[in-house]
Amino acid sequence: MITQMLFRRHEKKTLWAVFLILLAAAFVPLANLIIPEDSAFHVPGYLVPLLGKYLCYALLALALDLVWGYCGILSLGHGAFFALGGYAMGMYLMRQIGDRGVYANPLLPDFMVFLNWQELPWYWYGFNHFAFAALMVLLVPGLLAFVFGWFAFRSRVTGVYLSIITQAMTYALLLAFFRNEMGFGGNNGLTDFKEILGFNVQAGGTRAALFAATAIALALALVLSSAIVRSKYGKVLVGVRDAESRTRFLGYRVENMKLFIFTVSAMMAGVAGALYVPQVGIINPGEFAPANSIEVVIWTAVGGRGTLIGPIIGAILVNFGKSIFTAAFPEFWLFALGALFVATTLFLPKGVVGTVQQFLARRKDQKKADAVEQAYHDKAAKAESQLAILEPQAAE
Repeated sequence: MITQMLFRRHEKKTLWAVFLILLAAAFVPLANLIIPEDSAFHVPGYLVPLLGKYLCYALLALALDLVWGYCGILSLGHGAFFALGGYAMGMYLMRQIGDRGVYANPLLPDFMVFLNWQELPWYWYGFNHFAFAALMVLLVPGLLAFVFGWFAFRSRVTGVYLSIITQAMTYALLLAFFRNEMGFGGNNGLTDFKEILGFNVQAGGTRAALFAATAIALALALVLSSAIVRSKYGKVLVGVRDAESRTRFLGYRVENMKLFIFTVSAMMAGVAGALYVPQVGIINPGEFAPANSIEVVIWTAVGGRGTLIGPIIGAILVNFGKSIFTAAFPEFWLFALGALFVATTLFLPKGVVGTVQQFLARRKDQKKADAVEQAYHDKAAKAESQLAILEPQAAE
């Protein structure tokens, strides 16, 4: 079943999007490292991690669209899965510092030495290995989503109630990670990273490689998401979104379908968080803030939920606008973001991509209708001409 889903023929627009993302994965690093600085095609060093951050946000928005756009699950807790993946990667990066920290302790991170920790907590073991950290990036958010979804979906919690519960989960994690005794750096979080896989995190080549890895991860996630939604399972997911009771009446285990897609989406969000941390250089409890999860909903709505490509475009456009707007009017950004969401809801309910698709579909239908009407007129004209020829013959 999984093989059939992955190798199923994708839409042309999805293949074009994957091609453009992979093209960016090759062009941006080359334009940064090889093309001279005086060239118009040179990408400055500061821009590479910024673009990489945008792609991480795009991957997070894609993960949300998978559950909201195609299954009708409005999750306000995807920021938690994003942050958990980021913390898993941050723990690995902290273990790589070793004795190069401020306190030169080869085993304990600086914040643990400062707080008088005597030994490394058991849940930090294994994070000195990249493979283990990569596994935790998928396992921790996925396990949380599985456990949460197991109870929520079997209790048939839906709609706004489910959204509130996911937000409460995120806020509870925010409060927990703020506590110093949790062993995750408290309010300051994890920072001062030195290297990843033996390479300097601050080096230009490493940043370029991280951008390329993020773009490739986004392309793979888009292919996987497209394979899921275009499969028979994806069609049933849309049925769950539009008519859950009827789908359940037809014999489908709706709770299992929701649980699967919710877990997959959480793991995708965890990957986004893991790629985000080494590029921005820090992870703290602020990433659990409920406002972050709400922002992801806005990105998805602006781009167009239920389109896969729309959330990617929405995340990039909104965050690009945020970078420009906050530089000039930082105190008004939240007002602008709220106004953007209201305007999208009123005037572009299907988002940018959804509206364009709707326009093109109507135009295509109109062309078909015009073609049918023209064919009818041609046929009528031909019949009239034949009748005009036969009438004189009949008179003779």
